Amino acid sequence: MQRKQHWNSIYQNKSDTEVSWFEPEPQVSLELIRSVASDGGSVIDIGGGASRLVDRLLAFDFRPVGVLDVSEVALRKIKDRLGEQSRSIRWIVGDVTELPELGQYDVWHDRAVFHFLTDSADRKRYAALAAQTVRPGGHAILGTFALDGPQKCSGLQVCRYDAAGLARELGPAFWLVREHAHRHVTPSGMVQSFCFAVLQRVPEEGDP
Repeated sequence: MQRKQHWNSIYQNKSDTEVSWFEPEPQVSLELIRSVASDGGSVIDIGGGASRLVDRLLAFDFRPVGVLDVSEVALRKIKDRLGEQSRSIRWIVGDVTELPELGQYDVWHDRAVFHFLTDSADRKRYAALAAQTVRPGGHAILGTFALDGPQKCSGLQVCRYDAAGLARELGPAFWLVREHAHRHVTPSGMVQSFCFAVLQRVPEEGDP
């Protein structure tokens, strides 16, 4: 409930373009997704907020697309922006550390949710859900603050990572494919160091 209230308050009190993570174009995320799913496929965006990524995924014929966020206020903003197109999206309001299942997808994308999970138990639940959700052979793409990135965001402490650290957190169900460093410029002109990791879901005993 505390997370829900915090993020609903953020999205109620700031416009889409005022939040520090705003991107006019989600170029890095889209390029990384297309690098592992060039022919389209199913994508779930974890912590979609009011991002433009879902718009671009639809334009490139990714189907089905799911968007998860703890803030229903944020998701309502995307729905309003998409209009009739919003009917084709699976909208999920919930905390990624508390949901029992999300179905299965080819690509799990998360830009700037995982670094807010400062509790190790939350990270373990996150990793278990990602392994359950991504089909064997599919991919997880995580973007977090890099080791030289900010220590706080939106008044909350964060954890910072390199790609190897993200791979360790997701555990043996994934192996690291590549990493990508990115310098995000916030609407106020601040520069933030991000680390993106692309990981592939590997079959485990009992996987189909």
